[in-house]
Amino acid sequence: MRPKPALDRSFRQRAAVVVAAAAAFGAAGCAATATVEPAPQAHDPVCADVMLTLPEEIGEHSQRPTSSQGTAAWGDPAAVVLRCGVEPIGPSEHPCVSPAGVDWVWIENEDHLQLISYGREPTVEVLLDGERLTEDTTMNAQFALSEAVGRIEQTRRCTDLLDIEETDETEAGSQDSSAG
Repeated sequence: MRPKPALDRSFRQRAAVVVAAAAAFGAAGCAATATVEPAPQAHDPVCADVMLTLPEEIGEHSQRPTSSQGTAAWGDPAAVVLRCGVEPIGPSEHPCVSPAGVDWVWIENEDHLQLISYGREPTVEVLLDGERLTEDTTMNAQFALSEAVGRIEQTRRCTDLLDIEETDETEAGSQDSSAG
């Protein structure tokens, strides 16, 4: 049997209202997708584990969808961008800091700060917009992202240049005393 036209019309009207309300709610809750170039090794399964453990917020910036695998962005426009699977960085003269047990090489650029995880593969790069972030938010970002990046096995550590200089001086001193 076919339903009566009045019931059929009523059902369609309620369904249209529910669909319209869901669409309006969904549009209000979605941020624009950030276009982020994927890193060469973004497909590494370890990157997926990192991505699943990233914080939803960094400071006052909320995470939003990105266009590529192994990437994340916070803020609109993006104040923080993360890419997993970038080329590993070798020894560097740039400073290295270790918040929460993860070594990050700091590379200061004109308009942003670039952090590259050191001694972990896949390697993670974080770009921090210097104009949109306070110093506190930058530090909080390092700690917040270190937890997720800490899931990647560490195979090397940053070496403090002072430690190298002290070792060189000690070795030079022992050579002098043995020579004499």
